Amino acid sequence: MIIIGCDFHTRFQQIAMLDPTTGEIIERRLEHENGEEEKFYATLPSPARVGMEATIHAPWFERMLRRYHHELWIGDAAEIRAARVRKQKTDSRDALHLQDLLLTNRFPQIWTPSPAERDVSQMLRHRHKLVRFRTSVMNQLHGLAISQGLCRKRKLWSRVGRRELEALALDPWASRRRQELLQLLNQLNPWIDDLDLADEKEAECRAAALHLMKEPAVGPVTALAFVLTIGPVSRFHRSKQVVSYLGLNPSEESSGASNDWVRSASKAAR
Repeated sequence: MIIIGCDFHTRFQQIAMLDPTTGEIIERRLEHENGEEEKFYATLPSPARVGMEATIHAPWFERMLRRYHHELWIGDAAEIRAARVRKQKTDSRDALHLQDLLLTNRFPQIWTPSPAERDVSQMLRHRHKLVRFRTSVMNQLHGLAISQGLCRKRKLWSRVGRRELEALALDPWASRRRQELLQLLNQLNPWIDDLDLADEKEAECRAAALHLMKEPAVGPVTALAFVLTIGPVSRFHRSKQVVSYLGLNPSEESSGASNDWVRSASKAAR
């Protein structure tokens, strides 16, 4: 099998490849815009194994490698950097370092979601952005209403509240702003409703999401997002690892004296 270390960038990639027949290390820079990288991988005997850092999300590159029956391994960027001995950092050295980790079975491969799971994640991300847009629109309309003495809070979005908002006497540009914000709100609501239905269907297809939805206050969106983010639970041995993976564990930087004070304060509180 051909082993390739790939230092991937948006416009190009620097590779270091071991030729299995001659044992020679081949270094090349492949441009993305002119299709040079596809021509290169199309001529390689399959399967080849390509290793790159988890830095840039490039599904097009993964699809291209799959089309030519090659493997793509994604490595933990922090562990890859920690394994680097030399301080000099260039594209060529990075590619050689990745290739060396692959050849010596030290490459820190990480779990990556399937293309279908990534696509569902895009749906969740799209819904999240639309909900934020809608919140911004509603806040602006609330501000217009309050500036005219109309304070209805949530009742502003009832039929009566909507009629009161539309009946406010505003200056020309404020009136246009109100009209266009209401049009945006009318457009965003059905889009978000459709995405909510899609979320429910996707959650119903996953046993883990259905199990999470049995917990109080956990709906289809939260359950589906958690399942897609965590992936296979078997890759976590302890709950602390899940907390760390999600970035929910607070960090502390303090001296020994500060730690002693914290411990004594904690004992006094107990």
